[in-house]
Amino acid sequence: MATETLLPADRASVQEMSRRMGEPAWLTELRLEALDAAARLDLPKLEKTRLERWNIDAYGRYQETSAVESAADLPAEALRYVVAESPNNLVVQRNSGAAFRKLSDDLAKRGVIFTDFATAVREHEDLVKPYFMSVVRADEHRLSALHAALFTGGVFLYVPKNVTVEEPLQALFITDDSGAAFSPHILIVAESGSSVTYVDNVISAGEGGAPLVHNSITEIVCKPGASVRYASVHHLGRETTDLSWRRARLDNDARVEWIIGEMNAGDTVSDTHTILQGTGSSSEAKVICVGTGDQKLNITTRAVHFGKKSQSDMLTRAVMRDEATAIINGITKIEKGATDANGEQTERVLMLSPRARGDANPMLLIDEDEVKAGHAASVGQVNKEQVYYLMSRGISREDAMKLIIYGFLAPIVTQIPIQRLETLLSEVVERKLGQRS
Repeated sequence: MATETLLPADRASVQEMSRRMGEPAWLTELRLEALDAAARLDLPKLEKTRLERWNIDAYGRYQETSAVESAADLPAEALRYVVAESPNNLVVQRNSGAAFRKLSDDLAKRGVIFTDFATAVREHEDLVKPYFMSVVRADEHRLSALHAALFTGGVFLYVPKNVTVEEPLQALFITDDSGAAFSPHILIVAESGSSVTYVDNVISAGEGGAPLVHNSITEIVCKPGASVRYASVHHLGRETTDLSWRRARLDNDARVEWIIGEMNAGDTVSDTHTILQGTGSSSEAKVICVGTGDQKLNITTRAVHFGKKSQSDMLTRAVMRDEATAIINGITKIEKGATDANGEQTERVLMLSPRARGDANPMLLIDEDEVKAGHAASVGQVNKEQVYYLMSRGISREDAMKLIIYGFLAPIVTQIPIQRLETLLSEVVERKLGQRS
């Protein structure tokens, strides 16, 4: 039973934050209602994870962000994560608010909207209001309610009917002040027949700092025939707890592709969820994560089928080192009436240390007879015979381990359709595995 809970903010501070951001009355009221709900709601129930033992209360306080005039004025550490050849379509958030935003004239003329969330609320309220907190509800659990009450910044992307966006649109979310609130909201609306690729990187700049919670939500709405490719790489610092909830709702013949890299140094909850509402809808999810030190990871990928002839495919690979622990969940749910649906999933965990722990949990929940579904899962350590074989060919033990690890991750990394993102993710994996705990 839910009990009254001490929250990281009160009504007065939420009202003041909303006033400083110039938000409309409906959004202020939504924040306050969510804050009240958070006091009554329980934490989400995660497989084999006790969230109440984590640091999940250090939200920081809203701080205004100074904007820069051009991308060249951004920190070099941020620019190295830009996947496009030139930053023509880029939104950058630093701590609590937007520092830079740019959309090419061509896309603007075609009706595409790509801007920071605060600007979207002021200038495109008619598009934001119907969809905000509609795919992920504020009253689902305490953390979704706290996000709705305390979120700061984010991105709004709108693609009109039958518009195809060829160049990836990108957002960078940077935290370099642990006292500043950092919980962005990403909202993507793709109208019928449209197509777009969105990429974001969530990074910590600098070392050390006080504990901080990054509690973010991504909502994707795909209208009939729309296609959204969503790629996200998180590499937040050791003192940051990353709570990321991503969810897409698909109409008839719509498609979403998830490419997720969880490269954080701190404790992480990652929930990537697709609702295949429409007939012929489809989703594909590729998730990799690397755990080091004493990290605790809970990575869940799920697909819920309502539509006839809907298809989902989920592939997760995790590499665990030192004393890191990972709970890897794959959930395929096929509802009654979703005839001819097909749901496939694979979870694999590779442990590099006898002290590392990995748990792969494939789950098939089927309420319809005329369907196809399958799963595969494995947890194990590096095969010593493979190491010895490579060493017998003149390869050092360290290089042999690297080859085995990259081969393990290759089924995901090499399938990333954006060359710069594939290279970037490979660099992040190599850097993290090269660190010493």
